[in-house]
Amino acid sequence: MTMVDFPVAILAGGLATRLRPITEKIPKSLVAVAGRSFLAHQIELLRDQGLRHLVLCVSYLGEMIQREFGDGSKWGVRLEYSFDGEQLLGTGGALRNALPLLGKRFFVLYGDSYLPIEFKPVAEFFQKSSKRGLMTVFKNDGLYDSSNVWFADGAIKIYDKQRRLPEMQHIDFGLSMFSAAAFDETPDGKKFDLVELMQRLLAQNQLAGYEVKQRFYEIGSPAGLAELEEFLSRKTDQQQENA
Repeated sequence: MTMVDFPVAILAGGLATRLRPITEKIPKSLVAVAGRSFLAHQIELLRDQGLRHLVLCVSYLGEMIQREFGDGSKWGVRLEYSFDGEQLLGTGGALRNALPLLGKRFFVLYGDSYLPIEFKPVAEFFQKSSKRGLMTVFKNDGLYDSSNVWFADGAIKIYDKQRRLPEMQHIDFGLSMFSAAAFDETPDGKKFDLVELMQRLLAQNQLAGYEVKQRFYEIGSPAGLAELEEFLSRKTDQQQENA
């Protein structure tokens, strides 16, 4: 499979309470960063790596995203939308709900994550692993958020957002991959968190771990938003200098 064959699910249905009052009237995906909506930056990052089929899992103010981005043709991608409905489904439930649009294998990233890494090696590693899921991890050492992964000898030993163990030096980077079969034991139309699925796959020896070396950026908090604003502005300045 080529990169074009892998859809990307973007989990963009959260309430974004930490960014209020900015997100009282707009969803997090439409928050302005470096002069444009955050989703525009996400789409360009994915498109430039050959990922052209994006599925937005939306809920809160999702219609606003759909109105602004439409079918994605303006950005050179194909956008589809999966709405939670009346009940919020959580990150896991939203993905299960979107499976008819995602096919057999797909990437997953969060609607507030900007991940400046190469996606192709992740896809290749996932295919070779023959596992149902993959989590990317970053050696965080508690720097950007609380480390929640014990990763050793190329494998995830423990993933837990509640417990804090000395061996946990890595963090869930925010990019994952799944086969549709990973959701076979999950409830249909009910709320559940992606963490639950990850932990179940790990217990079944069905969760691969892939370590990345670059840091992640996010707009889940005002501090994260400011950091990404600086990063993208600096990136734009460099591109203009090299033009």
